[in-house]
Amino acid sequence: MSQTDAATKIKINESIKEPSMFRVIYLNDNTTTMEFVVESLIEFFDYNTETAIKITEDIHNNGQAIVAVLPHEVAEQKGTEVLHSARTQNYPLQIKLEPEEA
Repeated sequence: MSQTDAATKIKINESIKEPSMFRVIYLNDNTTTMEFVVESLIEFFDYNTETAIKITEDIHNNGQAIVAVLPHEVAEQKGTEVLHSARTQNYPLQIKLEPEEA
């Protein structure tokens, strides 16, 4: 190698960071039916009927409940799908996403 030649060192970062996890939270309201909430939990989050009913009761009794903890993009997509379904049936269901604490 002469003085004008340069050597390039490339450092490859092989660490992979886990995606941030977010809680999907349903908020209770006085208009959205419990039947719709149960059906949405089954359809969009793959809960069985018994679990969906229990979560729906928690939402009703406590004003809100965490329905899933998912990577941000998945949580956002699921929330959007549920809200679209709710709006097409004229329900004012609200959903919020919160970062999962480590």
